Amino acid sequence: MPVVANGIPEILALAGRDLGYSSWREVTQELIDAYAEVSGDHQWIHTDPERAARGPFGRTIAHGYMTLSWGIPMVAELLQVTGVGMALNYGVNKVRFPAPVPVGSRVRLHAEIAAVEEVGRGGVQVTRKFTFEIEGAEKPACVAESLTRYYP
Repeated sequence: MPVVANGIPEILALAGRDLGYSSWREVTQELIDAYAEVSGDHQWIHTDPERAARGPFGRTIAHGYMTLSWGIPMVAELLQVTGVGMALNYGVNKVRFPAPVPVGSRVRLHAEIAAVEEVGRGGVQVTRKFTFEIEGAEKPACVAESLTRYYP
């Protein structure tokens, strides 16, 4: 069950909260190819299975930014915010991609509320710590701080 925060006062109370883990998402070549198409990043390590099989990872890998983009739907499994007029993705801090995400692997998100700060016009900025885990891997695929602003 996701955590539900209704309105700015309940969002403020989330500071320091561990939101837990999303469900696993499988990384398929079809998803990688679709991301390559919309992003314009057709580097062979992502899109050429034959060449990638001879490359450093032994198969194609997901784009780092594809993995990062999954933060929005994955965190929606963990946190639902109601009672606000608007939410804006404000940016990301400290993005790192410590490990490649091979095709055929599964990824999930661990999310924590690192900070909640008041901003202008009665809004708040929520800093969420995202750690994208690869099933069975020692290192995470991606770590980042995601910033979202909520306004009444």
